[in-house]
Amino acid sequence: MGVPLFSFRLRDNAVLRALETSHAEEFAAHLDRAGDSIRPWVGRTFVTYDVEGARATLRRYAEGRAVDRARLYGIWVDDTLVGGVLFAAFDAVHGNCELGCWTEPAGAGHGLVTQACGALVDWAFHTRGLHRAEWQCRADNERSIAVARRLGMTLEGTLRESWPYEGVRYDKQVWSVLATEWRDHPAPEAGG
Repeated sequence: MGVPLFSFRLRDNAVLRALETSHAEEFAAHLDRAGDSIRPWVGRTFVTYDVEGARATLRRYAEGRAVDRARLYGIWVDDTLVGGVLFAAFDAVHGNCELGCWTEPAGAGHGLVTQACGALVDWAFHTRGLHRAEWQCRADNERSIAVARRLGMTLEGTLRESWPYEGVRYDKQVWSVLATEWRDHPAPEAGG
């Protein structure tokens, strides 16, 4: 594969790059490795089971990027896709965005997701002039909550039983950070 149009070095062996439809086979293989570990925590349309499903997910985010409403980025470690971050929603008109993340076990616990999310928040606030970045997660997703905390986000509330998964309804937490607060919060480093 050629040189990517966008690449942000997270550390020596890890980079953040836009996930494109050309990554469908790699994305499908990654989701196969990550599936069981992320399925309870991400939207049910995100995890797919084959290359065509992976291509459809990537196409959906490419269409969102084209109209400035969503974006999807992968985290590669030693040239292997191990996770990613996204703008699940991006509203430049109202100055709001919602971030999300996922990782397979090989990409977890190294601070890469926090650093990648920090890069997205920084870009949203400083380059695009947004006002608010939001994070939504199941209330029992301790790893996701830890990322929100490391990003300096504030827990705004809990939406009771609003996250259905396999016939059970879970509480969802809503976290956020404002641009004025971000200026006072140093961007997270890898490993943190």
